[in-house]
Amino acid sequence: MQARMNEKRLFPFAGTMIFTLVAIAGFAYVKWMPYYAKAFLAQSHHFIGDSILSGNSASAPPVSWNAAVDYAIAYSKAIWKALLLGLILGSGIKVLLPTQWVSAALGRLGFKSIALGSLFAMPCMMCTCCAAPVAAGMRQSRASVGSVVSWWISNPVLNPATLVFMGFVLGWGWALFRVVLGIAMVLGVAYLAERYGDQHEAVSLEQGLPPEAEALKDSLLTRWGREFMALAIKLLPEYLILVLLLGAARAWLFPVLGAHDGILWIVAMAVAGTLFVIPTAGEIPIVQAMFTLGMGAGPAGALIMTLPAVSLPSLAMLSRIFSWRTRLVIVVGVVLSGIAGGLIAMIAF
Repeated sequence: MQARMNEKRLFPFAGTMIFTLVAIAGFAYVKWMPYYAKAFLAQSHHFIGDSILSGNSASAPPVSWNAAVDYAIAYSKAIWKALLLGLILGSGIKVLLPTQWVSAALGRLGFKSIALGSLFAMPCMMCTCCAAPVAAGMRQSRASVGSVVSWWISNPVLNPATLVFMGFVLGWGWALFRVVLGIAMVLGVAYLAERYGDQHEAVSLEQGLPPEAEALKDSLLTRWGREFMALAIKLLPEYLILVLLLGAARAWLFPVLGAHDGILWIVAMAVAGTLFVIPTAGEIPIVQAMFTLGMGAGPAGALIMTLPAVSLPSLAMLSRIFSWRTRLVIVVGVVLSGIAGGLIAMIAF
């Protein structure tokens, strides 16, 4: 009996250590080492790859089933490791980390939790869809709406590796533009979501007993595997369908802009960038390719701010933790940030 009580007391610390080691190893393999190598490519060639929208072509392919499948395959090849890591960590939060610890660190309303969420996101560097499972786990472990939104959006928008790539490929002026407006976007959208979202939304806490109580019922791997499969089944089907639909609609969302600029194109690109889904740093080759076709600084600024921030698939993945009202506030905040970014870019570049 005494041994069982000691095991219960030790579980929170052991679970936290396991989660930390898995996170460090996962991020090192999926993010840190590949991005370190990619930084040298960006520095030497001022290029990190072809635009995922059109490849080597001047425009996206016409709307078709082939366009949908081709995009889904290209996108999946770019993000599958990070998405797998996101599912592992998102389910691991529920199994390994005590809910009261997560709530104590990130559960309070206000700027402190929002800022901490953003700081915790800096080393993760995930795209918006790969970060969504972790955001779901955070919210289900009683992190506040503001801290979860801040962590989720900071991952792609304030990604240090992306900022380095952007500096080498597009110029350091654009990297500074992204840093300054990105911080404003993250903090502003997180605050708006916490302040004006649904204050009484119900969070689906399908986690049964807390980890400390369940520690003696099933093995760690059994519970972790069960949570992983539940999370994947909930999130992936609608996510894959939306990726196919967006891949097919590329030509409609992103027509060849040529030398177009101005407020109408800024608004159009802010909306398209908010809805569309890209891998990490995918906005850089997209904007670089569009610059060669004569796109103006205004639409470019809108895309740089909105393409990485959120997407229709990632918003759908978080439908079980954020109400439609909260997600609408997030979308409006991102679109307005993109429009503001486009107008500022017209003046600054």
